Amino acid sequence: MRKTKVFDFDNTLYRGESAVDFALFLIRSNRKVILWLPKLFWNLLKYKLCLVRREQMEASINSFLRSCISDPEELLRLTGRFWKTRRHRLDAGIIGKIRPEDAIITASPDFLLRPIQQQLGTSHLICSEVDLVRQKVIYLNFGDRKVRRYREKYGDAEVDAFYTDSYNDRAMMEIAKKVYLVKKGTVRRIK
Repeated sequence: MRKTKVFDFDNTLYRGESAVDFALFLIRSNRKVILWLPKLFWNLLKYKLCLVRREQMEASINSFLRSCISDPEELLRLTGRFWKTRRHRLDAGIIGKIRPEDAIITASPDFLLRPIQQQLGTSHLICSEVDLVRQKVIYLNFGDRKVRRYREKYGDAEVDAFYTDSYNDRAMMEIAKKVYLVKKGTVRRIK
């Protein structure tokens, strides 16, 4: 049976919340984003405290997309520019642990991570899926849905080690043989 390591992205491989940083970056080209900042930070706080349901997050993201994203091509160009200014926030020490057969599993949207896929050391990205044309979340890869999506892609492949910053990933922690909590680049085994 294949063994693999699985890595969360935000606050694990990337120092910070990439979607929040991207929204802040978008303000330069779209002032409407400013109106969404209080809701964005409120939802982030609820997420960190494990107090938000997936349906609430999806509804909020969909509202943001409909309100602020009108040109998918422009958004993708901005995504490339975002990574030119934020690539330094990738944690080289943690990314150095990734082998090509390992996986990254995240609630961050696929369009945000695809431009840096080569720098991440694996082509196995399991992200939230967003239809930019329809301005809608197709699959929010959050909570126990991360395990479901992992199983869909890898069957019963054993998770030898899972790296994360958050107990929101409890479901992934349960299926991993070893679990490492990552805080500001420091790795501590908790299981």
